[in-house]
Amino acid sequence: MADTRLYEILSVSPNASDVEIKKAYRKLAKEYHPDKNPDAGDRFKEISFAHEVLSNPEKRELYDKYGEKGLREGAGMGGGMDDLLSHIFGGFGGGMFGGGGFRQRRRRGEDLFHPLKVTLEDLYNGKSTKLQLSKNVICAVCKGAGGKAGAVRTCQGCKGRGIKVTIRQIGPGMVQQMQSTCNECSGEGEVLNPKDRCKKCQGKKVIKESKILEVHVDKGMNDSQKITFRGEGDQEPGVEPGDVILVLQQKDHELFTRQGDDLFMTKKIHLAEALCGFHMVIKHLDKRNLVVKYPAGQVIEPGCIRGVIGEGMPAYRRPYDKGNLYVKFEIEFPPNNFIPGDKISLLESLLPSRPKQPSPVEDAEEVDLMELDPRYSQKRKEAYEDGSDDEAGHGPRVQCAHQ
Repeated sequence: MADTRLYEILSVSPNASDVEIKKAYRKLAKEYHPDKNPDAGDRFKEISFAHEVLSNPEKRELYDKYGEKGLREGAGMGGGMDDLLSHIFGGFGGGMFGGGGFRQRRRRGEDLFHPLKVTLEDLYNGKSTKLQLSKNVICAVCKGAGGKAGAVRTCQGCKGRGIKVTIRQIGPGMVQQMQSTCNECSGEGEVLNPKDRCKKCQGKKVIKESKILEVHVDKGMNDSQKITFRGEGDQEPGVEPGDVILVLQQKDHELFTRQGDDLFMTKKIHLAEALCGFHMVIKHLDKRNLVVKYPAGQVIEPGCIRGVIGEGMPAYRRPYDKGNLYVKFEIEFPPNNFIPGDKISLLESLLPSRPKQPSPVEDAEEVDLMELDPRYSQKRKEAYEDGSDDEAGHGPRVQCAHQ
């Protein structure tokens, strides 16, 4: 019994004319197209495949004689209906209801990403700036047609698909299908007589145009945060423009580092300041001068961290809520012999009492504590193990000869 499944998909008889097949296809395609019926994708593929086969005299004859199996073997393909569809159509797209095939078209353009370098001051205070970019816009003269009305025609070489399919025999009963970009339309699926081209866009349908974007960096924004301009991407006929997305890139600051809504800085103070109190001035990100005081008698330990409440970064979209400012202290000790020897006892009398010293045992040895770099000892050890420690008086090893 002959295979009639494709005729049944289009609800036509095996004796239907080309006109009847085309009419049935148009009716079903409009009903089941994904733009109108998103849940009928598989049904739409079947309808499109049936039309592709039955509207092509050679494929229809092959199908009438050998069915779908004959189509696969005749095209040198396997793997089922989906593979066959992809080889025939090169993908599916919307908005093309006639004549001989489908080209895959994007429904939305690509997003354009641009880095925007900002300082920590910009993120603290907020900033408005202008960004100029160049993008494609649809030609206003031809309105994206590429030429005057009726000048653009479907390419007959590829039937509007943008690709050509060739079949060559690679062995007995074995054929190979090859796809290549159509050289008649350069893969566009459309042809245009040069004399009918739009003078403005030269048939390209789009032209380059500069656009100025007003960019607002809000207070509290973060490094790598994105600012999106909807629909400001490149334009293309029949395609929704993508977005322009700016990605903030924060520059390093010479004083502050940021962690969330908190600011961190390192401050070096003298030993006298750590023991006897101090005050310092911090130039903040909004150019305010903060006078920070620390009372005498409260000791600052090396590496300790103290904080100032509410002097960190503003919260994004809540600029009156601020984090904290944290200061890590490094203590700068005085140099050796900074005080005369006869004054040391006076200094010691002002400091807390020493802890009780342990009593040495009888056989204890007295040694000197010196400045040594542990890395030096490690290098000497490695050199000795390699047999190349000339400094220690070790030369190359000589083996005695037997007499």
